[in-house]
Amino acid sequence: MVNITHKSNTLRKAIAHAVVRASSSETIHAIEQKKVPKGDVFEMAKTAGLFAAKRTSDMIPDCHPLPVEYTNIRYRIEDLAVFVEVEVHTIYKTGVELEAMHAASVVALTMYDMLKPIDKGITIENIKLLEKKGGKTDYRKVVEENDLKATVIVCSDSISAGD
Repeated sequence: MVNITHKSNTLRKAIAHAVVRASSSETIHAIEQKKVPKGDVFEMAKTAGLFAAKRTSDMIPDCHPLPVEYTNIRYRIEDLAVFVEVEVHTIYKTGVELEAMHAASVVALTMYDMLKPIDKGITIENIKLLEKKGGKTDYRKVVEENDLKATVIVCSDSISAGD
């Protein structure tokens, strides 16, 4: 693993997404009506995604174990596609991009597994990082954009006297 002992803990956030595409409107209807034989697709996939976010370092060899402070999994349906969005936060020395992408992947795989008995044309597409924030790169932008200046005033009798 990369040495991160010199880094400071900061708030770090990442948002990743995946697309699960069905081959028929009947599949989407079954998801919405909770009529999939294996159960509630959104709830089961959400649970799997929460586990995945917390266990990413167990699956990715060079990934640091870190405290996951927040995870949110959202779904949006458009036509025959279910858009999965996973947001992960931590206060730690390294980012949570892998946790967000791993969770989005596992959510999509869980949905695939649950839907394959009723739709042989299910596909998973576009697993990717949408956004990341935090760490020194984020804070460097703030300083550069605002052109911050600082002045130090010392109020000390001994310094004034040259001691």
